[in-house]
Amino acid sequence: MTRDSKRFLQPEAIARISRLELQARNVVEGFLSGLHRSPYFGQSVEFVQHREYVAGDDPRRIDWKAWSKTDKYYIKQYEEETNLRCTLLVDVSESMQFGSKDLTKYEYACAIAASIAYLLLRQQDSVGLISFDAGIRANVPPRSRRNHLHAVLVALDAQNPAEKTDMYGILAKVADAQTQRGMIVLVSDLFAPREGLYKGLKLLRHRGHDVLVFNVMDDEEIDFNYSGTTRFEGLEDMGEIACDPRSLREGYLVAVKAFHDDLRRQCARQTIDFQTIRTSDHLDAALGYYIDHRIGMRQNARA
Repeated sequence: MTRDSKRFLQPEAIARISRLELQARNVVEGFLSGLHRSPYFGQSVEFVQHREYVAGDDPRRIDWKAWSKTDKYYIKQYEEETNLRCTLLVDVSESMQFGSKDLTKYEYACAIAASIAYLLLRQQDSVGLISFDAGIRANVPPRSRRNHLHAVLVALDAQNPAEKTDMYGILAKVADAQTQRGMIVLVSDLFAPREGLYKGLKLLRHRGHDVLVFNVMDDEEIDFNYSGTTRFEGLEDMGEIACDPRSLREGYLVAVKAFHDDLRRQCARQTIDFQTIRTSDHLDAALGYYIDHRIGMRQNARA
């Protein structure tokens, strides 16, 4: 964490951010140590090409022989390196406040974003963050420096889910602003008008971005294991209702399945990877889905 970022944070915020960073590090390093031979991770040995040095690159990777011949700085690229530019889109709308157990959906979404950010920066890729509800709440431009993780975590910690979601408006802004092709990772419960969601995702794909969607759901939102008369309070101005949930469960489960089937089908049409993640799932699951997607990207690029 930079000195300036600490100046404006309360000790409680610093502690939360430190815990989130430690969690991300433990999840990623533990996950990687469990991998055997991976087509993505590991030290690269096969030289492919040079690319021009840009601010933020590790000076130790400069090819000084190339510099002596051209008087320009170049970085050696190896087969493993792809210069990925990734933007994490994290939903901070009010519905993300819900949590029936230890973590709310937003807290879990933050953990996913932090883990992927740590992983990307560990691989010297570039990562940025946009948190949103009805508008963009925080915008951290992509960087590849290791200490950039702190900027991402500070932005995540500063958010307090409170508003509705304007999914299409946000995705359209991202598509317009992201002139350079890259990966977009959307982390959300996707409780938004689906027509706008699909239109926005299609726009991102049309602009050449690779898209991965994590649909974060609480166990009770999927299983609906409530019993006895229960009062449900709707988020995002949805009102409240008191009812016997057992009488609604069958119809509710059918509706949730239809919701997920439609999301999966529409994403498949746009060649978008879609995964539903429960807040009770270990974060290894999210990283596994991300890595599978990343490997698929590299294989498609070679085809």
